[in-house]
Amino acid sequence: MLFHLHKKPSELHIVHLNQVQEKHQQALQKVLKTGSANKKCCFKSLCKKKTAKADDKTSESSKQTVFVLDFDGDIKASAVDQFREEITAVIAIAKAGDEVVVRLESGGGQVNSYGLAAAQLARIKEAGLSLTVTVDKVAASGGYMMACVADKVLASEFAIVGSVGVISQLPNFHELLKKHDIAFETFTAGEYKRTVTMFGENDDKDRAKHQEDIDRIHELFKTFVKKHRPSLDVEKIATGEFWFGTDALALGLVDEIGTSDAYILSLMKSHQVFALNTRTKPTLAEKLGLSEQLSAGVQKLAQLGADSVIQLGQKIKTPTL
Repeated sequence: MLFHLHKKPSELHIVHLNQVQEKHQQALQKVLKTGSANKKCCFKSLCKKKTAKADDKTSESSKQTVFVLDFDGDIKASAVDQFREEITAVIAIAKAGDEVVVRLESGGGQVNSYGLAAAQLARIKEAGLSLTVTVDKVAASGGYMMACVADKVLASEFAIVGSVGVISQLPNFHELLKKHDIAFETFTAGEYKRTVTMFGENDDKDRAKHQEDIDRIHELFKTFVKKHRPSLDVEKIATGEFWFGTDALALGLVDEIGTSDAYILSLMKSHQVFALNTRTKPTLAEKLGLSEQLSAGVQKLAQLGADSVIQLGQKIKTPTL
C-alpha cells in the first residue's frame, strides 16, 4: 500500500516487451538459418528489411509509451495493494498521450474492495492517460466494475463479462442450536446494527432491511456503470446475468473482440511497451536457491514428529477393570 510499510518488502519489476520480442525473433531466426546458403541470404536480407522498417516506425512515435499492468483478482481484491503502487509509478513517469493497458481477470468479490480497485483505474484517466482494459477469461461483477472505467474494453470471444448484480448468502444455525438447548445472544446499540445473523433467529423485519441494503448497493453499482459507459442500457444488463464476449459486444458491455496478446503485439509495432509488476523481494535463502530445500526439510521433520506420536499412541494401552 502506498506510503505504508509492507510486512514483506516489495520491488517494482519492469520488462521492456519490445526487447523481449526482439530476442525471441532472433532466437527463431537462428533456428531457421539451418537451410541452404541461398535461403540464408534471402531470409537474412528480408529480416533486415523488416527490422529496419520496424525501427523506423518505432523512432517516429518513440515519444508514446504503453504501460502494461496485470490485475488477477480474488474475492477480496487482494491484488489492489500492489496494483495501486504500480499505478502511482506509472502516473509519476507517463506523459500525456501515453496509454495504460490493464490485463484484467476477476470474477468479482467484496464490494468495498472492488470499489477501491475501480477507483485506482479512475486515477489513470484523471492523470490524462488513455486506459484500455483487456479481458481474456473473465471480468464479472466486481471485475466488470473495474473494466467499465476504461476508455476501451477488449474481450476474447468466450470471455465471461457482466454479472452486474449483488449477492449475499449465509447459513442460519438457530434451529440446530435450539435443538441442542444452546442459546445465542446478541447485544447491539442502534436499531439496525445487526439485521440477519448466522446464529440468532431472523425475522421478516431483519430480512427486509438486509434486502434493502442489497438493493441499495445494486443501485450504486448501476449508477457507477452508467457514469463510465453512458451509452450502455444499464437496466437491460443489470440483471446479474453474464455474457460471453461476442454477446457482450452486441450489448455494448465491451468495445472490441480480441485478446490481450494480439492487442499488445499491435501496439509494439509503433510504441515502446513496458510491463510493470510488483513482487515481493526474495529472501537470502531464495536468492541462494535454498528455500525449497528448507521447506522440504521442515515438512520431513513434521512428518517424523507425527509418526513418533502415532507410534507412542500405539504403545500406550487403555487401562481395563
